[in-house]
Amino acid sequence: MPITMLKRLPKVLATWIEPNLRSFVESRQPTIWLLSLLVGLAVAVAAILFREGIGLVQLLWLGTRSERVFSTAQHLPWYWVMAGPTLGGLVVGLLLYRLQARRTGAVADVIEARAISGRKLSLRNGLLSAVVTVISLGAGASAGREGPVVHLGAVLATAIAWRARLPEWCRRTLLAAGVASAISASFNAPIAGVLFAHEVILGHYAMRSFVPIVIASTAGGVASRLWFGDVAAFLVPDHQITSFWEYPAFALLGVTAAVVAVLFQFALFAADYVARGIEVPLWLRPVTGGLMVGAIALVFPQVLGVGYEVTDMALWNRLPLGIMLILIVVKTVATAITLASRFGGGIFSPALYLGALTGGAFGIIAAEVFPDLASSEGLYAILGMGAVAGAVLGAPISTTVIVFELTGGYALSIALLLSVAVAHGINQAIHGHSWFHWQLEMRGLFLQEGPHRALGQITRVMDFMEPLPDDAEPVAYDAERGVPALKPTDTLETALRAFDTGGHDRLPVVDPRDATRIIAWASHVRALRYFNRALVQASEEEHR
Repeated sequence: MPITMLKRLPKVLATWIEPNLRSFVESRQPTIWLLSLLVGLAVAVAAILFREGIGLVQLLWLGTRSERVFSTAQHLPWYWVMAGPTLGGLVVGLLLYRLQARRTGAVADVIEARAISGRKLSLRNGLLSAVVTVISLGAGASAGREGPVVHLGAVLATAIAWRARLPEWCRRTLLAAGVASAISASFNAPIAGVLFAHEVILGHYAMRSFVPIVIASTAGGVASRLWFGDVAAFLVPDHQITSFWEYPAFALLGVTAAVVAVLFQFALFAADYVARGIEVPLWLRPVTGGLMVGAIALVFPQVLGVGYEVTDMALWNRLPLGIMLILIVVKTVATAITLASRFGGGIFSPALYLGALTGGAFGIIAAEVFPDLASSEGLYAILGMGAVAGAVLGAPISTTVIVFELTGGYALSIALLLSVAVAHGINQAIHGHSWFHWQLEMRGLFLQEGPHRALGQITRVMDFMEPLPDDAEPVAYDAERGVPALKPTDTLETALRAFDTGGHDRLPVVDPRDATRIIAWASHVRALRYFNRALVQASEEEHR
């Protein structure tokens, strides 16, 4: 009996393994693995060039390519401090005007491309956005560099995926792989890159997407370390939690960080709203914004650029309480002006900046109230970084890991998780969504309400309508019959509402250029079938 079973074992194993291998090959996963390596390396090179480009522009203005923007700017003549953002704004404005671009790309555009099937990020617009952002940040605009690098990475990944003619889920996976490599190369944080790609871009954790994303993130991290060295973005001293009685203070820091995060997002919204209502030529907007940022920098040069030097000072307990409280307000205003005036840049670095200052100020106050219990302000600055950034980005898990990898502060894991979670929860309770999802909702895309709502908004009647044959006789639409008509560009949500309101099984689809000519028919059953199939595909993608 045992010998017979041993003889049958190879055949039994073959029946188990063969279907899995066949599925693995047919789903083109070997190709995805190889392309993810290519994407990771390409994005890493682009991220390195992006960062070096900022340094070169900065060299023309400050005479240094380092992160020490504040230290250099405070020793320059006042007119030279103002010249950087103003002249940089002029160049940015002319580029946007001449190349007919209304704004630079951001993380929200990447999320939108992932959500909308068949949406391709433009390589031309992506490269233009990168150039504009390099000039913006090199000239002292108060914004971050990580969001634009994420957009650039997604653009390059999209270009590779579309050339390879891959299925939809493969393109989305490579899109996330490009983002992971961008985060990994920018922050020297490969683990955070993987988590950010899943948490923010894909919006789910899929097993078959995990390996390609890890490959790309690893490639980005290795390339970045070969070029910049194996060092964290912020070098901080060892911090110890003085007492377990501090944990209520860590939770209270989360509440404080949530307030700062919410006010920061509202400031960005308000500045953008005001800027949209002012009639100013496009090329002049960045010039005006640059003048305003330069004027602020005359008194507070700490607001210029990405702000890593000031963030580092907060982590090393080198800023007094009054300056930190003032800079929280001033940096918020400068960043809001920067982004509203169409400079290129993101919000991640400013969020880290505000978080470090918030935590540092909180730590000083806590030490004055409980001198025997409070840890150093540098420890609170680390916690504040994660709490504010996690609330703004709506990515508490990946932000926590980013702070771990940026600072090497793994010993603070429980305290950091608590502060980030409290800040994220309160931000959701007050603001309702992250900055990225707010941007998407301004475009009419409500991803937070689930895949069914998003599908209803991004699916068009043209996706499921039945066109009339080419040789069919023209059919006229008579609006007086009381039967509503659809257009090919109407959303599925609009169509289902029309079917339900009138109890119709079938509705005419008219020519957008001639509302009296029927070009297709849309049936209720076909619309529901398309909707259900899309929901099933989305569920399968999230669980495979």
